[in-house]
Amino acid sequence: MSKQIEKIKELVAKREKARLGGGEAAIEKQHARGKYTARERIEMLVDKGSFEEYDMFKLHRCHNFGMEKKQFLGDGVVAGSATIDGRLVYLYAQDFTVNGGSLSETMSQKICKIMDMAMTMGAPVICMNDSGGARIQEGICALAGYGEIFERNILASGVIPQISGIFGPCAGGAVYSPALTDFILMMENTSYMFLTGPKVVKTVTGEDIDSEHLGGASVHATKSGVTHFTAKTEEDAMALIRKLLSYIPSNNTEEAPRVECTDPIDRKEDSLNELLPDNPNMAYDMYKVINAITDNGEFFEVQANFAKNIIVGFARFNGQSVGIVANQPSCYAGVLDVNASRKGARFVRFCDAFNIPIVSLVDVPGFLPGTGQEYNAVILHGAQLLYAYGEATVPKITVTLRKSYGGSHIVMGCKQLRADLNFAWPTSEIAVMGASGAVAVLCAKEAKTKEDPKAFLAEKEDEYTEMFANPYQAAQYGYIDDVIEPRNTRFRICRGLAQLATKRQNLPAKKHGCMPM
Repeated sequence: MSKQIEKIKELVAKREKARLGGGEAAIEKQHARGKYTARERIEMLVDKGSFEEYDMFKLHRCHNFGMEKKQFLGDGVVAGSATIDGRLVYLYAQDFTVNGGSLSETMSQKICKIMDMAMTMGAPVICMNDSGGARIQEGICALAGYGEIFERNILASGVIPQISGIFGPCAGGAVYSPALTDFILMMENTSYMFLTGPKVVKTVTGEDIDSEHLGGASVHATKSGVTHFTAKTEEDAMALIRKLLSYIPSNNTEEAPRVECTDPIDRKEDSLNELLPDNPNMAYDMYKVINAITDNGEFFEVQANFAKNIIVGFARFNGQSVGIVANQPSCYAGVLDVNASRKGARFVRFCDAFNIPIVSLVDVPGFLPGTGQEYNAVILHGAQLLYAYGEATVPKITVTLRKSYGGSHIVMGCKQLRADLNFAWPTSEIAVMGASGAVAVLCAKEAKTKEDPKAFLAEKEDEYTEMFANPYQAAQYGYIDDVIEPRNTRFRICRGLAQLATKRQNLPAKKHGCMPM
């Protein structure tokens, strides 16, 4: 046997050993937890046979606490490039079978190399987290490794899409990398994210809580808004990531993939002409509007279970990817609050960073009042939504369906925030406030002088409604470009997007703005 053949056999053996990660026993334990291994996850996500692995033979250099005896090829992370639906992506998956997926200096070097390559090539980066945190035996070197990753997350923000999948534990400093990415997906019942674990919480605050209730998928999907998606199975998670990628471009200089549209752009949706209740205080479901106007009724929602009074997500009009922001009258009457403002602002900024037009469907009676909101800085969070819309230079189309009052009218993509096309249904009410509130302010003193104050106020309400609770005063001043039939909404949006395809708008020269926080 020649030396070359021997060397090739040695290579093949090393590859086989590297692919086993922490060994067969550790893989069996991972499967027993109902979890896939790092390599299995990658193969499940990417196009078959497309994965190219880098740094398979990298080893850590730590000799503290007996770590020299715990050497595994690849050192706990599988990293490389692949294609998804034929598009280049870079990705890494932490391997929990190797030292609990703990992050070492060399693991961070592998991750940083992948992120640098993604930036160079202008391709999305996908991170699969399943780690016990920093490798304690390496001390400051592990912490420095996190810092290197975070800096790359920051530099890549707004340049390439960054997607994080949380497939197991993600605690302490490790949570900051996913938090810096554009989208987070968490596994139900098998993943969690928190800065300090249940034991520390118990010691410091006295609270007795488990990992699931402290930082599980359900908590971050409904209460904190940290995660954008949850999945019951890892197969579902991979399908979600693939679908998300289909709506977004590979980098900030490209457009999102366009698909062939089989849904006529001039399709009239007569049901919209009768959708709104006669009583303006009655609720209806905004999803019915979204499904009626988008291509084939398809809508990919983001943060579906958080701040349900506002809806955000991706859809297509004539095959073009678009971000939709819509108030939801069937939840808290569609009012804006702290969480809805945060949710909307974050989504608008992502769309603007990656050249995705924004369609806003407005039915908002105002901001939620109360000390709870004011103490939690609803002013600043509302200003974030305002800032995001005003800063965005992508095509922006706003359709007002019914109510659009006061400050909430302004922050939902009004003409003064450089919306390109503002349409209104004939049922829309665009005013400083609702009729009853306005009359209470304007006519309270005069009402006291009348024999029948209630009748007088009711008459004034009708007068105010006739004068202001319609779209025509706004149209009179050019703040509404056209009042449209509801059934024509899809066509007007499709045609508007075609018209705005060549839009060019720049921001004043500056290092960066100071967004209210």
